[in-house]
Amino acid sequence: MPNIKNNISFGLVNIPVVMNPIIKNNDTSFNQLHKSCLHRIKYVKYCEHCKKNIKEKDIIKGYEYERNKYLTFSKEELDKLKPENEHEIDIVSFIDIKEVDPTYFEKSYILDVEKKSKAYNLFCEALKKVKKVALAKTVIGSKFYYCILRFTSYGIVMTTLFFQEEVILPEKEAIDKVDEKELALAIKIIEERSGKFEPSKYQDEYQNNIKDAIEDKLDGKSVKKVKKKPKQKVNDLMEALEKSLKKK
Repeated sequence: MPNIKNNISFGLVNIPVVMNPIIKNNDTSFNQLHKSCLHRIKYVKYCEHCKKNIKEKDIIKGYEYERNKYLTFSKEELDKLKPENEHEIDIVSFIDIKEVDPTYFEKSYILDVEKKSKAYNLFCEALKKVKKVALAKTVIGSKFYYCILRFTSYGIVMTTLFFQEEVILPEKEAIDKVDEKELALAIKIIEERSGKFEPSKYQDEYQNNIKDAIEDKLDGKSVKKVKKKPKQKVNDLMEALEKSLKKK
């Protein structure tokens, strides 16, 4: 979904922007094949009642209000229900990013401009100065979202949020009192293994193994099993903590 044109609505100020997804899927793509002949499997939309394949233009959406009873909706009817801010990123308020649990983060987009924009630069500088993020609402495709807009070194990044009913969290439970010696050891392990977040260092080991296997198969070699280090099991918590420190 590249180059989606939109507008940040900031009071009476309109800032034209271009939305581009930041994240891309790096999974190796596989096709499904028929095992006996190695031809690709096709997905066919089939009507069991009419006993025939159905074209896309003949499909409508239906809401099942009782078993096997449907209210039907056309695309035109659903379009009428879209909120007024369909082509806007409408700012609702400004909040502290610490108030937003990362559990609610869904997908991120970079909001760029096609040409120099005084309003965009002003908005960036204002967010930077107040050290807050903008809480906004918008529509992407056919889905309504609340989202946050934050200033970064790349410009404005918009992150869509899950709604509360989409996030299933357990009820908060009181944490049992811990042993002070065990706590001290746990903190020591954390301190000794602390570092900086360096994304360039982290590789997708599984995808790398798949790519290596593809090269091996192209060269007529068999797929090698990945060597896995056996993990030592220690049932006693204090012993496990002490051995973890020695293992560093």
